[in-house]
Amino acid sequence: MYYPEPIAKLIESYSKLPGIGQKTATRLAFYTIGMEDEDVNLFAKNLLSAKRDLKFCSICGNLTDEDPCNICTDESRDRSTIFVVEDSKDVLAIEKIREYNGLYHVLQGTISPMNGVSPDDINVKSLITRLMDSQVEEVIIATNATSEGEATAIYLSRLIKPSGIKVTRLARGLAVGSDIEYADEVTLLKAVENRKEI
Repeated sequence: MYYPEPIAKLIESYSKLPGIGQKTATRLAFYTIGMEDEDVNLFAKNLLSAKRDLKFCSICGNLTDEDPCNICTDESRDRSTIFVVEDSKDVLAIEKIREYNGLYHVLQGTISPMNGVSPDDINVKSLITRLMDSQVEEVIIATNATSEGEATAIYLSRLIKPSGIKVTRLARGLAVGSDIEYADEVTLLKAVENRKEI
């Protein structure tokens, strides 16, 4: 279907976002066109501000507008644990549960030899530096349950354990409310391996 060039370009821009197909991109483009000029200007300003003003924390690698970030500078946080995650979205997910009060380290990716991503391409060196210069007693590895996430977790564990720091991994298994009959073999295996006494 033919659209005027400005609409076509807007649709194309929206369709570059993850999870946005052609139909959703078209709907968003037409919604944007129908917005008040003031709202469109604010939206554009917020996009540019997020792109220009955000940076990675020099300590933990989390996205922030202040360096170091507010988590790293918060003196009330437990400095004996570091929660290692793949990206900043994971920090937000853990913070939502309001049960963890330690520090974080954002890898900004995972090791993936198939895609040419080595340990030198992600935020590993600064983690090792942090462990040498601090009172960390435990590193909690919370990479995703993908082959890349598992490879990264194993690599980090082998790198950290010789220092005497406790290395733990998030438990894997059945989700709350799920049925055993619908779970895949890997999920069931992890659920059995991570079982707890009741």
